[in-house]
Amino acid sequence: MTDRHRRCCAALAGLALTAGMYGVVAAEEALTGARDPRPNIVFILADDLGFTDIAPFGSEVQTPTLSAFAETGVRFTNYHTAANCAPARAMLLTGVNNHLAGVPNIPEMLAPEQRRHAHYQGVLGDNVVTVATLLEDAGYHTYMAGKWHLGASPDKRPSRRGFSRTVALMDSGADNWEQRPYLPLYDRANWFADGEPTTLPEDFYSSRFLIDKTIEFIDSNLQDGKPFFAYVPFMAVHMPVQAPQAFTDRYQGVYDGGWDELRRARLQRAIALGIVPPQTALQWMESRGDWDALTADRRRYEAKRMAVYAGMIEAMDFHIGRLVDYLRAHGEYANTVFIFTSDNGSEGSGPANQEALSSRFGAAMMGYHVDYERLGLRGSYNTISPGFASAAASPLAFYKFYTGEGGMRVPLIIAGDPLPRHNTLTPAFAWATDITPTILSLTGTPLPGARYAGKPVQPITGRDLTPLLTGDRERVYAEQDAVGYELTGHAALFQGDYKLVLNRPPLGDGQWRLYNIVSDPGEVVDLAAQQPDRFQAMQLSYQRFQAENGVLPQPPGYSQMGQLLTNTVKARYADALRVLLVSLLVLLPFYVAYRMRRSAPR
Repeated sequence: MTDRHRRCCAALAGLALTAGMYGVVAAEEALTGARDPRPNIVFILADDLGFTDIAPFGSEVQTPTLSAFAETGVRFTNYHTAANCAPARAMLLTGVNNHLAGVPNIPEMLAPEQRRHAHYQGVLGDNVVTVATLLEDAGYHTYMAGKWHLGASPDKRPSRRGFSRTVALMDSGADNWEQRPYLPLYDRANWFADGEPTTLPEDFYSSRFLIDKTIEFIDSNLQDGKPFFAYVPFMAVHMPVQAPQAFTDRYQGVYDGGWDELRRARLQRAIALGIVPPQTALQWMESRGDWDALTADRRRYEAKRMAVYAGMIEAMDFHIGRLVDYLRAHGEYANTVFIFTSDNGSEGSGPANQEALSSRFGAAMMGYHVDYERLGLRGSYNTISPGFASAAASPLAFYKFYTGEGGMRVPLIIAGDPLPRHNTLTPAFAWATDITPTILSLTGTPLPGARYAGKPVQPITGRDLTPLLTGDRERVYAEQDAVGYELTGHAALFQGDYKLVLNRPPLGDGQWRLYNIVSDPGEVVDLAAQQPDRFQAMQLSYQRFQAENGVLPQPPGYSQMGQLLTNTVKARYADALRVLLVSLLVLLPFYVAYRMRRSAPR
């Protein structure tokens, strides 16, 4: 046996990574009243965070807590997720493909034709079991504080999906300073505590509040010796992008050189860190705009937008650090595994010119302003532009909602003292469904069978990543294993080092392309013509994925933003339109009679 294998075996024994060992140990601990030795799990999910938005992946943003995680764990440089939030969350929490789990898209963007199908509701199906349910049944305390967005009806709330204590936002997003919606789609920001509507405190700021509640939940049961699973899905850095002034001030002037300069600088840092290979090339997104063509005032404003974004990231990191300090102070840090990632890539749908009349009018209609001096503070509606979104994803192309790498490849760090490998990078492909089986493996919790709690459930298809954490294997997906994905007609299939991808307009051209995303993560060199056999074989694999996962075609003329607008109008004004229509029908006979009397001969 080699030294490496001895170390790995010792580490695995220390973690007791089999359900049988844990079952015996837990039973003994229950009799003696001592602490259950299974590790705590803290699963932290950022929202719309780009591939190089944190320091251990190449960012200029100061993220010392996440950098410390990188030093005590493994960074996954080839990890992929869904291209928007709810589908990613469904896969992360169940280990099942999002189409089979009932979440092919966020409900706000589903077309009526699609919602006629049971698996196209945009809420977590009853045919899947969450990792929280499995851990709770295995004796873990289970907590959640943050954005849920997997169903708001009583039976869909996180308090009914395995979490014993919760404070959760039901919507796709909300204000970070107060309880108000960020889209006219919602009447209010729908926050729930332990399954019931709740009111946010007056001094609310999202990142601080979510960590406060997480600490409160952990502290309430700390003395009973049971391990905990804490899921912390942050609102950072989803729009509206908002941050405390002190954090924004740290980045004033940092982005004065513009998005192209930042995109190049992040690429170079990512190369130096080993995040991407030295030969990585950049593909420039036309949607980013020309920084040099902007007026001095516009450049000043755009740099401030990005400074708020950076401040929001650092504020998130700061509050994660508070949780780490709490765990250290209470003797729990050494037995905690941290998982950090993002639900999807950077958001590129913010307006190019936030000061334009249309943007100001839209913000004002929601009761917001876009003033420079107060940008990011209470009452401010802020996003980053497509230009800085492309820098957030550097060196990748495309954004959230698209299947280019910029929409799907995000940071993943799995860290903690219980793990045998520290400050390590892995280029192995990993997928969103892998998080649940990895957590189950780390905690010695068996995977569910074909039935759970008296009903049939979809099998977990994700892979256990612990062999990558121990160094026992270089890959968990074999060369021939295929992983497919679809969102509103945008499509991707991963196999070995290759990716088959189709991005639709307005940013894509609707053509299938083939890339080696290990040597070419920027998706610059299309290999479809050079490798026609692989290209055709992967297209056939994608067709099998469609059939096996019930992927539906898009209705004619469908567009994501158009459907969002239509659904918003229906949700907000349907009742008023119905009242108007009924009124017109009631009044119509009187109007007809009136016209007939006026036209009758006298």
